[in-house]
Amino acid sequence: MLIRPLGDKALRVEVGERIDEATQARVQAACAAIEAASLPGVRELVPAYTTITVHYDPAAIAHAGAPSDDLAGWLGMRLEQVVKSAAKVKTTKPRIVEIPVCYGGEFGLDLARVAARAKLSPEAVVQRHVKGDYRVALVGFAPGFPYLIGLPKELATPRHAKPRIVVPAGSVGIAGEQTGIYPFATPGGWNLIGRTAVPLFDPLAEPPAHLQTGDRVKFRAITADEFAKREAAR
Repeated sequence: MLIRPLGDKALRVEVGERIDEATQARVQAACAAIEAASLPGVRELVPAYTTITVHYDPAAIAHAGAPSDDLAGWLGMRLEQVVKSAAKVKTTKPRIVEIPVCYGGEFGLDLARVAARAKLSPEAVVQRHVKGDYRVALVGFAPGFPYLIGLPKELATPRHAKPRIVVPAGSVGIAGEQTGIYPFATPGGWNLIGRTAVPLFDPLAEPPAHLQTGDRVKFRAITADEFAKREAAR
């Protein structure tokens, strides 16, 4: 475990080096432990693949007794103690969230590309993608964008060398060994294999992101007619 300053108002806690289920479990346990500890000055936790960024209020840290010339060191020592005890903190059972997806056609412009690289038929790619056991490793890039680990290895496909100027909202894509979902129409270089009508971000909701770090995601293949009905009902 390494704890390093990230600017003058944040610390980055590194709990592993590999992007896998074991490291994700440690990240989740560490987050739960830090939240339970209610350390003074800690304002926000941002979990990622192998790290947790801890944002803090320097004034609150100083008020709690930290030396003015070593605020980060004072908080870092307390974070280290808390994270080492993370195994004793019970984490909540992850949610299982179903995401209905219409694969291929106008929604999956790169399905054939993924299939060709995997030496599979497009139908076989869809079957394997649906059967994957996915976990939200982090949310970022755009508000509500989930990075999912658990993609079947044979479906791994490099990003496009030249990103598209606009990727439609709800697009489900593959980049390397990850799969993800675009919450908004944005530029992007992921391989598009389908689209969902499920809204992934609502600034008025609590929490605003539909998928949270640690959630389990199950994809379900739907027809174009079902997609159209869901889209119309939004």
